[in-house]
Amino acid sequence: MSTDVKQTEKAEERQESNLPTHIAKVRHGHGKQATYERIGAAWVNEKGGIYVKLHGTQILSEFSLFEVN
Repeated sequence: MSTDVKQTEKAEERQESNLPTHIAKVRHGHGKQATYERIGAAWVNEKGGIYVKLHGTQILSEFSLFEVN
């Protein structure tokens, strides 16, 4: 079974249970001193897109999505 199929199956399982498939974080600092602040969550929808819901933090330039394991 390919990695893409496994990831899709995991995403579908999480979606059925309404748990987020990704966590949105913003990085503060650089290198080994960098820290990450959780700013929201994201879900893969049935069309393959990602719905992102952010909470309470202003974003100046960018954020990262980390797949939930």
